[in-house]
Amino acid sequence: MKLFLGVCALLVTLIHAAPPQGKTDADSQVVSQNSDIQPDGSFSYAFETDNGIKVDDQGTIKQVKVPKTDASGKSIGEDVVPVSVQTGSFQYTAPDGQVLTIKYVADENGFQPQGAHIPVAPTA
Repeated sequence: MKLFLGVCALLVTLIHAAPPQGKTDADSQVVSQNSDIQPDGSFSYAFETDNGIKVDDQGTIKQVKVPKTDASGKSIGEDVVPVSVQTGSFQYTAPDGQVLTIKYVADENGFQPQGAHIPVAPTA
């Protein structure tokens, strides 16, 4: 019986233990924010929070030639299609305290991040 009461007391203590101290990302406040959207589809936005998160992003629309094919897959020329191009960066503090910055381009070639902590593929 004493063992049962001891285990119950331990469980109650663990359940009601104080949560870890310190501010979480969910508690952060936005300290600056800007955005601009143009009729041509281009845009920019940026924001910063009090815990060091920073985001900066710009976007434009560009026309890209893509292969045009028929139902059988045979090439029959080219089409010109609009593609969104975004460039920017974001920064945050990792759990180990290191400030990480990622710069990127996202376009018809996909998302292309770069950062000191991101491995680089060998060139052929």
